[in-house]
Amino acid sequence: MARCEVCGNNYDRSFQIVTQDKTVTVDSFECAIHACAPACAHCGCKVIGHGVQDGERIFCCAHCARESGVTELQDRS
Repeated sequence: MARCEVCGNNYDRSFQIVTQDKTVTVDSFECAIHACAPACAHCGCKVIGHGVQDGERIFCCAHCARESGVTELQDRS
C-alpha cells in the first residue's frame, strides 16, 4: 500500500503519475487532478479539458481569458 500525497489515504490500489519534473502517488483520479492539473489563471478551477493558453497563463475557457484582458483567444471546437 502507498499513501496518497493529496488526501493521505493509505490505499492498496494507489498509483503513481510521472511527468517530466515530478512523480506523485495518488489513490484516485480525483486526487490526480488535484495534484497535476493546472489551475485557471482567472477563476482558479482545475483545467481538466483543453482550456486556452496565453503564453504561460492557462485559462479554463475564453471567457476567463477575456475577464483577464486576453481578447484574442477562443474556446476550442
